[in-house]
Amino acid sequence: MRLQTISGLLILTVAAAGCGQNRGAPPNPNYLNTDGSSTDARELNDPNRSTIWDVFGPNNAEQVTNVNRYLWAASLDVLSFLPVQEVDPFTGVIITGYGRPPGGGRSYRATVHISDPALAARSLSVALQTSGGAPVSSATTRAVEDAILSRARQLRIADNKL
Repeated sequence: MRLQTISGLLILTVAAAGCGQNRGAPPNPNYLNTDGSSTDARELNDPNRSTIWDVFGPNNAEQVTNVNRYLWAASLDVLSFLPVQEVDPFTGVIITGYGRPPGGGRSYRATVHISDPALAARSLSVALQTSGGAPVSSATTRAVEDAILSRARQLRIADNKL
């Protein structure tokens, strides 16, 4: 019981200490900076300002991934029969609309995620959907991934010949 009380007080003390920092003299609301803003407004918009409540706020940091350029180009090349809806080269995501492969009867939609800068199978993830809601076999998904990896290797070999 005593250990719980001490640990509770310790947590409360740390939380209270993190709520604010000693920032010196309070800002003068009558003083304007050269850009016309008051010191108080500038201090509130300071990107280095932090409080304990920042832990509970939204995470504004964007996740940026280095994307393998050969996998990226190969994905767009192999899936060129599908209309591209969204691309984000910073996170490595390509989302396509529905389209029919050459000589195929079923419409597919693809989502490609390139998660690593390495030219490897672990860097590539492909998800396929059909327009009718029928399940896509894992063999079909594997065939598309293999086609993208093969094309990426071809692009890399062609690039090294220059």
